[in-house]
Amino acid sequence: MEAKMIDVSGKGTVVREAIAEGEIKLRKETLRLIREGRVEKGDPLGIAKVAGINGSKLTPLLIPLCHNIPIEYSEVTFELLEDGIRARATVRTTAKTGVEMDALTSVSIALLNLWDVVKKYEKDESGQYPDTEIRRIRVVSKVKGDASGRRA
Repeated sequence: MEAKMIDVSGKGTVVREAIAEGEIKLRKETLRLIREGRVEKGDPLGIAKVAGINGSKLTPLLIPLCHNIPIEYSEVTFELLEDGIRARATVRTTAKTGVEMDALTSVSIALLNLWDVVKKYEKDESGQYPDTEIRRIRVVSKVKGDASGRRA
C-alpha cells in the first residue's frame, strides 16, 4: 500500500478558514443536569471546548497525512438542542493548505469529550448507550483568501 503527503511546497500562503459542526444526542435528563451545572465531572461544555481547541492543534498527530500547519485561531461553540448538543468549530490559519481536517478533528474531539463527561448519565442498566449518538459531523464552510485576508 502506498501513502504519501501531498507536496504543497509550490503553493502560496493564504488565509484559510474552515467551520465544522456535529451533534451529540443525549437523554433529556442528561441535558437537564448540564443546564443546571450538576454534572459530577465538571462543566461538560468548558471541558469539551478546551479539548476541541487542543484537538485542532493535534490534527497532524491523529491524521498522519495532514500537514503540520500553524493554527492561528481555533474556537468551539455549543448550542443546546432539544435532544442533544451541537458543537461548531472554527479554525483559521495563514498557510499553503486548508484547515478542514483541523476543524473536523476539533469538533469530533469536542463531541467525544462531551460523551466522556456525561457517560455516567447516558448508560442503561446493562452499561450500554442506547440513546447516545454522535452524528452529522460535516464541514459547514471553507474559505480561502490571500495573505491580506481578502476572501477568494
